[in-house]
Amino acid sequence: MFYVYLIKSISFPEQKYIGMTTDLKQRLRDHNSGYSLHTSKYKPWKLINYVAFSSKNAAAEFEQYLKSGSGQAFANRHFWK
Repeated sequence: MFYVYLIKSISFPEQKYIGMTTDLKQRLRDHNSGYSLHTSKYKPWKLINYVAFSSKNAAAEFEQYLKSGSGQAFANRHFWK
């Protein structure tokens, strides 16, 4: 499975991140351990939501959508509450 996930910083609640992985638990541990350069300064992180896909292509397309303007509006209405 391929997961598109949304995480939010506990220390800096305005910091949000959207990513894709095949191992959701390990990826969250990586973010909270500082292995991701982009998210290390805002740790710790909490998982807000995720969507599972059987297709890597579908997951990548959904991730890119969530990072677009209309996708950000969708995520704000449905995921970031």
